[in-house]
Amino acid sequence: MFVLFEESGAFKCGTVLVDNDASLQVEATTGKRLKLKRNHVLLTFDSPTASELLPRAEAEAEQLDTDFLWEVCGEDEFGFEEFAEEYFGHTPNTVEAAAVLLRLHSAPVYFHRKGRGRFRKAPTDILQAALAGLEKKRQQAEAVDRMRDELLAHKLPAEFEGMVPQLLYRPDRNRLEAKALEAACVDSGLSAANLMLACGALESSYDFHYGRFLFDFFPEGEGFPALDLPQVPTDLPVADVRAFSIDDATTTEIDDAFSVTPRDGGGWTVGIHIAAPGLGIERGSALDAIARQRLSTVYMPGNKITMLPDALVEIFTLQAGRTCPAVSLYLELNADLSVSNQYSRLERIPVEANLRHHDLEPVFNEDTLLNGGPDYPWKQELTLLWELATIMEAGRGKPATNQTQVDYSFYVDWGVQTSDGPGAAAISPRLRGSPMDKLVAELMIVANSTWGKQLDDAGIPGIYRVQGGGKVRMATVAAPHEGLGVDCYAWSSSPLRRYVDLVNQWQLISVLQGTDPVFPPKSPDLMEVVRDFDMAYSAYAEFQRHMERYWCIRALRQRDDDRITARVLRENVVRIDDMPFVFKVGGMPLQVPGAHVALEMKDSDLLDVDLRARFVSVLSEPAAGADASE
Repeated sequence: MFVLFEESGAFKCGTVLVDNDASLQVEATTGKRLKLKRNHVLLTFDSPTASELLPRAEAEAEQLDTDFLWEVCGEDEFGFEEFAEEYFGHTPNTVEAAAVLLRLHSAPVYFHRKGRGRFRKAPTDILQAALAGLEKKRQQAEAVDRMRDELLAHKLPAEFEGMVPQLLYRPDRNRLEAKALEAACVDSGLSAANLMLACGALESSYDFHYGRFLFDFFPEGEGFPALDLPQVPTDLPVADVRAFSIDDATTTEIDDAFSVTPRDGGGWTVGIHIAAPGLGIERGSALDAIARQRLSTVYMPGNKITMLPDALVEIFTLQAGRTCPAVSLYLELNADLSVSNQYSRLERIPVEANLRHHDLEPVFNEDTLLNGGPDYPWKQELTLLWELATIMEAGRGKPATNQTQVDYSFYVDWGVQTSDGPGAAAISPRLRGSPMDKLVAELMIVANSTWGKQLDDAGIPGIYRVQGGGKVRMATVAAPHEGLGVDCYAWSSSPLRRYVDLVNQWQLISVLQGTDPVFPPKSPDLMEVVRDFDMAYSAYAEFQRHMERYWCIRALRQRDDDRITARVLRENVVRIDDMPFVFKVGGMPLQVPGAHVALEMKDSDLLDVDLRARFVSVLSEPAAGADASE
């Protein structure tokens, strides 16, 4: 004797070994033995065999029309055997009864289960709703398959228009587009980013990295809305100075300049002039809201996202040939360059020149300062300021810059088309601590520390950089900056580029004008600015480092030669010569830190920003006594 029963939602057949009335010992067709309660048995039969029933019943069930079965069954609950008898018009054989059971069980939309082998017809409205849902799912499945096939053919589906950033950076897996993209990635073996590149949704790998940053931090785009711009203040006195700035060639937000004016009776008056957007941007205005949201200019090789609109920057930048509003700190110097007096003013300054690094470095450097050099514009002023900076640095007992740290200048020529997309990268190292660096850094330290102390003395809160125990943090209360050797240090010299500096400028203006501060003592808004700026500034800096690594790989891929030279930092970690790219070299024999090695570039990934290289040889061992960390 054989039985048909249900186990774990599936129908199975077996041979009865022992019949104990209330229970049965059964051997399933798989050979597994089990104990069944008699009320769990759906059919008891002698033929066909246990292994033949289900295949024959499944074939028979395929011939049954589900819609017709639903129409002819009654409204009341019924058992499958009684319904089979009614349907066939005679007592059904085992195969016929099992076929009806399988068909009813396979159509839960039409027939609701009410127990083992028992069903009830689905109401008309519920059935129609369920069928509509099934049809919708069918259409969605077809849409997913169609979009997947288009992606596999490297064609961007029409549904993807305007959705690519979301699909790449924060996909919603409930959306059909995300399901199609995921399926296409599985079938093609490509990542989503690589697939979008192949489909032309991304022009280059650069767009992937830049787009992700915009998606996270500038979801409304990098542009600015239409804004009413402030007028340049005209009621400020005009200073009797000849001001000049010192900046990189790509700088457009020129927010600091200097002047040197001889004094009657000897000595000089040195002016440190900072652009004054705080005189035009009002706290709580639309312009303030934009600056408050962005918090800083974002820098990256070949591009930047400014904190303030270009039109506003144009009003307040210290552009040569214009008279610009500024907050000025004046240092009255004796003949020996000692400071006899200092004071601050709100004024307009005539800017005569915007000096650029690439023009100054060949003529204003350590060699020309020590051994003499050619004449050039502003030579006397620059030399005097460098001598003053040297004295100030010695007085603080701390160097303004790390004299051994190398900075890297990135230049991207977007007019060049490469195999990796638009843009050809050029990277040049530059040792910190040049006379130009020292001059600018020391005068900025003087301004930031002086104005920070002026705010503190007036009892007006500011935003300070504080360092103690080796840790740097932001604070609203003045405290020492041990690394710089000053009693307090309030960022105030870049109000066109950093919101913190703009806030401090507002506070300083209130001191100079004798008005109520924009942020009163214990202002919770000021603490929020500190918190948000710290987070944004760190994120922007991390993105800048990420993009510098990206352009390092682009620069390597531009070369015709796969040979790389690098300096060993530790174990298998190296830094490539003339660029700030540090990575691990798998399989490299243990080297002494500081060793100079030759590598062969084997592979690179511009989406993962990763590089793989093979060790070739040791070019030179480190010099005796050399500091490997350099």
